[in-house]
Amino acid sequence: MKRFALTLLVAFAGGMFAVGLINMIGHNDAAQPVSTSVVLPESIMAQPASYPVPSVPQQGAPDFVRAAEMTVNAVVHIKTEVRRSTSAYDNFFYEFFGRPQPQYNQPLMASGSGVIVSDEGYVVTNNHVVQNAERIEVILNDKRSYEAEIVGTDPSTDLALIKINEENLPFLIYGNSDVVQVGEWVLAVGNPFNLTSTVTAGIVSAKARDINILGTSAAIESFIQTDAPVNRGNSGGALVNIAGELIGINAAIASNTGSYTGYSFAIPVNIVKKVVNDFINYGEIQRAYIGVSIRDIDSDFARERKLKDLHGVYVVAVAENSSAYDADIRPEDVILQIEGIPVNSVSRLLEAVSQHSPGERIDVILIRDGKTIRKEVLLKNRENTYDLVSTPKSEAISKLGATFDVPSAEESARLGIDYGMKIVELNRGKLMDRGIREGFIITEIDKTPVRSIDDIKNLLAKKSGGVLIEGVYPNGQRAYYAIGL
Repeated sequence: MKRFALTLLVAFAGGMFAVGLINMIGHNDAAQPVSTSVVLPESIMAQPASYPVPSVPQQGAPDFVRAAEMTVNAVVHIKTEVRRSTSAYDNFFYEFFGRPQPQYNQPLMASGSGVIVSDEGYVVTNNHVVQNAERIEVILNDKRSYEAEIVGTDPSTDLALIKINEENLPFLIYGNSDVVQVGEWVLAVGNPFNLTSTVTAGIVSAKARDINILGTSAAIESFIQTDAPVNRGNSGGALVNIAGELIGINAAIASNTGSYTGYSFAIPVNIVKKVVNDFINYGEIQRAYIGVSIRDIDSDFARERKLKDLHGVYVVAVAENSSAYDADIRPEDVILQIEGIPVNSVSRLLEAVSQHSPGERIDVILIRDGKTIRKEVLLKNRENTYDLVSTPKSEAISKLGATFDVPSAEESARLGIDYGMKIVELNRGKLMDRGIREGFIITEIDKTPVRSIDDIKNLLAKKSGGVLIEGVYPNGQRAYYAIGL
């Protein structure tokens, strides 16, 4: 009995101790909650919070809203109707009857984008958007629609200027593509897949890209490369900076599928400004040439020529009586800068020169025999004169429906010709109606040699009735055509 009573007393004391301990812990929990890690079921974690989260802008993040608002109303949707022959039957009629076979199928419909650059209705776009177009429709962001006419086209830069009959339009302010930096935020605005007023964002990935897509000897390719998504229909649209300034015209994508896969390319706005101003003021491009054959410098070439570094472009040859010849620029010189802008590639040099007109002076910094030299170069045109084209294209040459360029030295040597003007773009006109095809080099008109576009104008201005055109195709085939004016 004593042993049982002792056991019962110990048990009772232990129970009282436990009750006291529990009460003490309960008071401590109320004062200081214990922090625990709890794993919630997935269904609970996926649910949104039940209280509002204030929107706090990320410090330093770009604000695209203002730039988009400034841009969308100045970017237009362009629709074109294009008729062209695609069958051997059509070519048969071109070749043997001197006229196109009537087409009964529906015209080919195409679309793209454009940018209003003046409140007077001038719209810049890509040449390939309006090339061969018989009808051009411009649709504004507010859905107003206008028929447009072509003011001028420039295949060498893939730019075209069109105009609609309207005033007081919203337009974009030109930026400066020379100061655009790699890594800078940009917006691409256009109408991909007929989805009007589409805005995408990205950064500048590279500058002065030459992707070899224009295919003419005088092509100027110095694209701004971005990763802003661009697709079919964006061609001719705007590339703008965060300030809403136009810095480029979207022109191409790098893709194996035909759709955007990571990189897009835009024509720098400093080239755009020059082309637009020339078309408005002169009706034609006032292109300046420095008169050098140049090449990029890579490690192997620098080692071969014992060059100290890879900066600049290497002068291979200088054309006689050219701007460079007059300024005493010599073969083996390395051109470093033009107008204070570094030129580390052929494409960058062509871009820099293309912003100027014949008769303008540019500062050139070069290295010769290890010494830095400054040259002042007075720019000339293709014919090595300082003349500007101050009159619109003559009526006779406009009827030809063609754009001409001087054939390259390599092509001329291969074909054994010393002169001629090459057809680089062909639209409806006397030449197409007679069966002449793109690439044909006109060497003579009525037995008189043709060396420049002015020769064609002057020879045709004096003619009426039948005219004999002689020339050669790139494959060496010589041809003779009689056209009526």
